[in-house]
Amino acid sequence: MSKHSEADALPFEIIPAAGPSGIVLLADHATNIVPPHYGNLGLPPSAFSRHIAYDIGVEPLTRKLAARLGCAAVFSRFSRLLIDPNRGEDDPTLIMKISDGAIVTGNHPISVEEWNHRIATYHRPYHAAIESVLEPMLEAGTVPLVLSMHSYTPVWKGVPRPWHAAVLWDSDGRAARPLIEALSADGDLIVGDNEPYDGALKGDTLYRHCLIRGMPHALLEVRQDLIGDDPGVSAWADRLAPIFAALDADPDLHVLEIHPSRTGPYPSA
Repeated sequence: MSKHSEADALPFEIIPAAGPSGIVLLADHATNIVPPHYGNLGLPPSAFSRHIAYDIGVEPLTRKLAARLGCAAVFSRFSRLLIDPNRGEDDPTLIMKISDGAIVTGNHPISVEEWNHRIATYHRPYHAAIESVLEPMLEAGTVPLVLSMHSYTPVWKGVPRPWHAAVLWDSDGRAARPLIEALSADGDLIVGDNEPYDGALKGDTLYRHCLIRGMPHALLEVRQDLIGDDPGVSAWADRLAPIFAALDADPDLHVLEIHPSRTGPYPSA
């Protein structure tokens, strides 16, 4: 597990765009970092090499893609065990008490003050960092195409997952559908369409920054055994970079267009 102090590290990292790309990559669960004063949150150190702490393989894959595409990327710099940036502030799973059978004693009991401290210190700054990338692009007349990078376990509760990758989305399929088609084109991948997870999650990162204001987006999950080492990461960067570039070249994926969420009405302003 990585450690940092609040004094010497930010809860996010931004890679600025190095070219004219209209893509912004997000990595909500990039790292397993926990500030030293939280210890191990009551867990054994081995827990921080598991998927409960971060999305295995996503950080190096996102870095390679950002470098290949010359696009901006935003990474969280804290473990999802501390607080999950891919949840709304009112989501009861924002700070997990139990994760895949692991009891997180450092999160339970938790005071209202500590709950709010984690939101203010980690969650909100990460989302502000995303806005700091998106807003200047919008102001300059470019509607970003936002692609959120995640990974999932090859086996869940003893059941193997056949999908090599999955594309999750709520109601705006403008980027999701062509991404699924491109990944499926060679016939060598099993690609999930809103499986093994459903992409309609009210208040999550893409809902908050993209869906409610009509910005094209998609969430890509890659199975962790396929990107768990350098050769796997490189192979998937080679696979994804031209697909992402082709999506970026589609002018229809740089237009604001509202699609009502499957989770219900948007909150009023």
